[in-house]
Amino acid sequence: MTREEVFEKKPMIKVHDKLFPCPTSAAMEMIGGKWKSVILTHLIDGNKRYNELRKEIPIITERTLSLQLKQLEEDGLISRKVFTKKPPLKVVYSLTPFGKTAIPVLMSIVEWGISSAFEKDAFVVFEEEK
Repeated sequence: MTREEVFEKKPMIKVHDKLFPCPTSAAMEMIGGKWKSVILTHLIDGNKRYNELRKEIPIITERTLSLQLKQLEEDGLISRKVFTKKPPLKVVYSLTPFGKTAIPVLMSIVEWGISSAFEKDAFVVFEEEK
């Protein structure tokens, strides 16, 4: 099916055994929600270990991070590589080639978030304690 046929025939799109009436809904099933796009954005700069992601996203719970990483891996957006040659066990997450196709969308969201914060004068700066 060509892109033109997609817009003409409007087929349903199946993701996670659910049917979606439009490509936007299907895409949001994979990257939507509170944390998936945040995790993906943190992986744009390169590989991260689990604890690095926890430090960079301090308000996410361990359980939620773990579940979201599993879902992103199942959807083929990230890969999980385990290194076991010598202790301690090391697990590294990275964007897959498919996951990298989402970078322009994610960067647009980041830019819109920055613009929104400026528009609403919503930045809060805390002085570092000495």
